[in-house]
Amino acid sequence: MADEALLLWGVVFSSLGLGYFIYGKKQGAPVPLVCGLVLMVYPYFISSTLVLVALGMVLAAIPYFIRL
Repeated sequence: MADEALLLWGVVFSSLGLGYFIYGKKQGAPVPLVCGLVLMVYPYFISSTLVLVALGMVLAAIPYFIRL
């Protein structure tokens, strides 16, 4: 069951990362661009569902709180 959860959450956060990446690229905003790249890549290196979700939520919230 944990493998399916990892796969599902990885797809969710990677999709969100793709949206951030496209937005950051079009707007020239570095914070969403970098967060988008990290969100798309980090699920490959995390093997715990809890860590994956916690880190994904933090990375998804960073562009909201940090605006450059």
